[in-house]
Amino acid sequence: MRTNRVLLAAAASVAALTLAGCGGGDGGPKVPTAGGGTARASGTASTQSGGDDDMAAYVEAQRAYVTCLRDNGIDAPDPDARGNVVFGDDDLLALKKDAKFRAATGKCAEHQIAVPESVENGNQPSLSAEQIKVKRAYATCMQDNGAADFPDPGPDGLGQGEWDQSSASAKRAIRICGPIVGVPAGSGPGKG
Repeated sequence: MRTNRVLLAAAASVAALTLAGCGGGDGGPKVPTAGGGTARASGTASTQSGGDDDMAAYVEAQRAYVTCLRDNGIDAPDPDARGNVVFGDDDLLALKKDAKFRAATGKCAEHQIAVPESVENGNQPSLSAEQIKVKRAYATCMQDNGAADFPDPGPDGLGQGEWDQSSASAKRAIRICGPIVGVPAGSGPGKG
């Protein structure tokens, strides 16, 4: 389950970086939203160390990326307050296959930066007290069963750090502790 979440987070980050960007425009304070209205920046990421600076740098980089995409013929929307760029309801797979889009993203890659952890955490929904309790129980189980370097979640239940997932003891801990987070015991890859 942990590996799936890490892969999902990585895929989301790649998708955000590939499709995200902040655009030029009239320089006004409005930020487009999927609902067609405007939104104000959320202070979620600013509660973490460096959140405001990280957010500002990320949004600025996304604006440069979208400007570059536009300069290369792509109708890219402005980013939201967190630097996310939503290309609409179009088929993203088709967009990624489009030669013009691929050429533009290749030319504009220099403007992309990694999503800062404070921004990524700010984009995650808040966890309930019960969900935080489950995350803490999972971390304790992992640490007690061979993954001593498994990070404790922060007060908000987020803030997972890096740990060695490749060791035999870590894999054993994942199997033992999986049921805590809803992974059936003994589940593994299917036979094909």
